[in-house]
Amino acid sequence: MVLNLHSLETSYRTERFSAYARRGMVATSNALAAQAGLEMLKKGGNAIDASLAAAACLTVCEPNVNGIGGDAFAIVAYQGKLYGLNASGPSPRGISLAALERAGHTEIPKYGFVPVNVPGIVAGWVALAKRFGRLPLTEVFAPAISYAEEGYSVSPFLAQGWNRAFEIFSQNLDGEEFSEWFKTFAPQGRAPRPGEPIRLENHAKTLRQIAETMGEAFYRGEIAEQIDAFSRKYGGYLRAEDLAGYQAEWVEPISTEYRGLEVWEIPPNGQGIVALMALNILKGFDFSREDKHSPLTYHRQIEALKLAFADAQSSVTDLKYMDVSVTDLLSQGWADERRRLIGDKALVPSRVEETKGGTVYLTTADSEGNMVSLIQSNYMGFGSGLVVPGTGIALQNRGYNFSFDPGHPNCLAPGKRPYHTIIPGFLTKDGKPLGPFGVMGGFMQPQGHVQVVMNLADFGHSPQAALDAPRFQWMTGKQVHLENTVPASIVRELQEMGHEIQVTEGNLGYGRGQIICRTDDGTLIGGTESRVDGMVSVW
Repeated sequence: MVLNLHSLETSYRTERFSAYARRGMVATSNALAAQAGLEMLKKGGNAIDASLAAAACLTVCEPNVNGIGGDAFAIVAYQGKLYGLNASGPSPRGISLAALERAGHTEIPKYGFVPVNVPGIVAGWVALAKRFGRLPLTEVFAPAISYAEEGYSVSPFLAQGWNRAFEIFSQNLDGEEFSEWFKTFAPQGRAPRPGEPIRLENHAKTLRQIAETMGEAFYRGEIAEQIDAFSRKYGGYLRAEDLAGYQAEWVEPISTEYRGLEVWEIPPNGQGIVALMALNILKGFDFSREDKHSPLTYHRQIEALKLAFADAQSSVTDLKYMDVSVTDLLSQGWADERRRLIGDKALVPSRVEETKGGTVYLTTADSEGNMVSLIQSNYMGFGSGLVVPGTGIALQNRGYNFSFDPGHPNCLAPGKRPYHTIIPGFLTKDGKPLGPFGVMGGFMQPQGHVQVVMNLADFGHSPQAALDAPRFQWMTGKQVHLENTVPASIVRELQEMGHEIQVTEGNLGYGRGQIICRTDDGTLIGGTESRVDGMVSVW
């Protein structure tokens, strides 16, 4: 293993070095959120308080990719032990394939009430605050509430994503139930432009209610009643009873060993297992530092991920419904069998649908050794296109990930969690927390995890360089997207191996990552995404 956190290798894109700190660090995709997290550390809060401040702020400052009506997952290192949290919501109790067929559906639509599951993010925030937090939520959410009430200026990258969502919704959302989205997020009949101020006053009111009631208003109070009434009015399936019965779930993270590191993910229904399965295949190959820019390295990574995706997407769903065990999928026997399928030509595995993302990821660390890996999302940008009137809550559309095939393990069923794309990652070494990492972005996420881990463990990259290195994304079949920073010689040789290559810009579909690592002497080393508005705030 070539793990050198102090590597002086500069990043590929910006020639930035990793950030260093002693007392605290927050890495997010938004500068305001990163500063909000650091503010909590300076107030005497811990890494968990910092993560919650940043998470709440991101729902305000990046509403095009996450929100109060979405889901969340987290891995927390607290006093040297790892804890996993699954705050993804199930489908409503009143929905079923039969009900959808009676309503004329032959597949699960992207938008509207059908794909709306119970939002889990608020329950996840509350669970983290109650178990590990030090500051009251009223204080932790104060920066987010301030930005929502008083406004903030929209960055160019945010404006670009917001406008893309506006164009999609303008073309696809036709119905009175969608009018609140346009009133909330496009009050001038368009998306906000770069530099324009935006205020989300209803969002602020909802965050304040959540903080003051520790989530009770959302699941069993006034907000729950508003969600229920909105759903009933437009023939939705979500009910107050679904909200009242929901709780986030503490889970044991799953892991595999890779080059002396332990790589940790949340167990299914999340797709983190895909990254672990691919790494199990790849550790059967030898990679040197010089192999980073070898076409064979790219080829083997792509093929390993194809095989992991093919098996995971035929079996991964709500853990209670899986007919294949996590142990079997992570077994060395499975990895050895799949590795034998990798030759010198591109394979065509079972078909995997290309799906868009819409997610934020953040990491935090404090001087006490506590660290958080947290990810949250509405899915596919703003989610379902529905905003609960008077609340600012954009409802997610995670139900779109269910299968309509009654014979598939991930088939829609009442009260069931679907295959979920968002995954927080964590690294330990010799059983001790090394640090949180993640790469957001739909089905890019496990692919990003594999590439970042290999950049650290195989290729000797610093945390910042591990994020900045050129990325690929396998799409479906033999189709692979390569970032335009990948050398042309590698593109040509991969094409000769049978890969169907499309070269695209780096900010289009390659994920957005953050990472913090802690050295043995307590120094924090962080990296953030250079493709977008990433920032590391340090203390």
